Amino acid sequence: MTVRRASKRPEPGPYTIRDLHALPDDGKGFELEDGWLIEVARGARHNHVAQRLARFLDVAAGMATHVCLGGGWEVSTPNGIRKPDIVVVPREVVRTALVADPPRLLRGSEVQLAVEVIAPGTGSERTDRVRKVREYAAVGIPQYWIVEHHPDVRIYPLVLDGDVYRAQPPVGPGSILSANIGHRNRFRVSVDPAALLEV
Repeated sequence: MTVRRASKRPEPGPYTIRDLHALPDDGKGFELEDGWLIEVARGARHNHVAQRLARFLDVAAGMATHVCLGGGWEVSTPNGIRKPDIVVVPREVVRTALVADPPRLLRGSEVQLAVEVIAPGTGSERTDRVRKVREYAAVGIPQYWIVEHHPDVRIYPLVLDGDVYRAQPPVGPGSILSANIGHRNRFRVSVDPAALLEV
C-alpha cells in the first residue's frame, strides 16, 4: 500500500473508505482525501488542547447535544472522509451511530460544529486552513473552528453564511470566545483560549 502525504495531486488516488478502514486501528491516524490516504499527525500538546476544549463544550452543551472527541468519529465530505479533532452533534445522531460498528461515519449535515487543532508549519496546516474550509462549508457544517496551539492558543471561528464561511475575529489568550452552537438544542459556550493550556 502506498501512503501519500498532503500535496497537490493531479488525479484522484486509488483508495476508498474500505482501504481506510482496513488500516490498523480502523485508520485512526489517516483521512481519505481525493482517493489518497493522508496521515494526520497529532502530539501531546495538540491532544491536551483538544481535550480541554471538548470539556468546555461538553459542560456547555448539556444533555441534548453530544461532543465527540477525535478517535473513530468521521465526517463524510465530497472529497472523502475527514476526522475532525472535535465534532458536536445532536445526541440522537450519536445514539444511532453507536449502534453501528466503529468507525462512526457522520454526515456533514448532522454536524453542528467541527474543530481542527493545528500547529502552524505542520504538514496538515494548509489542509485545515484551505481544503477543509471548502469541504465543511460544502456539506453545511454551521461552524468550523481552527485552533492554533503554538506558541499560544488562538481560536479562529468561521460561521457559515450561505454556502461559504465568514471569518469572525480571532480570539487569543486573555479574551473570551462566546458562541451559540447548533440550531435546535442550541447552547452557548464561552472560553478563554489561555485556559486550553492549563492542567
